[in-house]
Amino acid sequence: MAARKFFVGGNFKMNGSQETVRKIVASLNDAKLDGTNEVVVAPPAIYLLEVQRQLVAPAEVAAQNCFSEESGAYTGEISPSQLKDAGVHWVILGHSERRSMFGDTDKLVADKVRAAIANGLRVIACIGESLEEREKGITKDVVERQLEAIAKEIPASEWSHVVVAYEPVWAIGTGKVATVQQAQEVHADLRQWLSSRVSPEVAQATRIIYGGSVNGKNCGELAGAPDIDGFLVGGASLKPEFIDIAKTVKA
Repeated sequence: MAARKFFVGGNFKMNGSQETVRKIVASLNDAKLDGTNEVVVAPPAIYLLEVQRQLVAPAEVAAQNCFSEESGAYTGEISPSQLKDAGVHWVILGHSERRSMFGDTDKLVADKVRAAIANGLRVIACIGESLEEREKGITKDVVERQLEAIAKEIPASEWSHVVVAYEPVWAIGTGKVATVQQAQEVHADLRQWLSSRVSPEVAQATRIIYGGSVNGKNCGELAGAPDIDGFLVGGASLKPEFIDIAKTVKA
């Protein structure tokens, strides 16, 4: 089985201006990424096309969300076919902020994943438990439930289009980071779940990345865990240290 290519995603969330986004793109272009790691950045939707035009390969662009329908009376939404038409090849789906603030249920996230893949997009599918759920000892139940919804909607052959992002909600933007042991434990459980629920081949090939206050100081240690295949970076993706994270060497 070939080694899983390390993946680093940068989620700008609802941050940035034309000027700051241009600076981030320029710094990525100047970094001369060599393609060892797969690097994808997700600016706010209003800047997607500009970033798509300016960003130099091998870095790519992702949307932060899309809808599950092709077209219609869905004010404020973007369809996966529109993203594909615009040359955007990745989309983040199921982020905890979408789930908690905008009502994205497990089923809706799964429907979005199915629609995105059907339109030729690749998906960063986010899962993760709240602090309350971790303290109750039900982390495994929560993340497996979230993945099960997706597994019901896509066949084994389509998991090659999915990167799973484990983001403990209590670590997002809080400065708290799951210990390497905590993160590795969940990632290993997720890989075992994929093996039994989908197939051993899918489990070995699927990249499971970590998100939750990843920065230039802790990325190296986290990358040392055998089942952490990359990062989904939030706040640090807006800072110069994102380049260091993007160039993380998998131990």
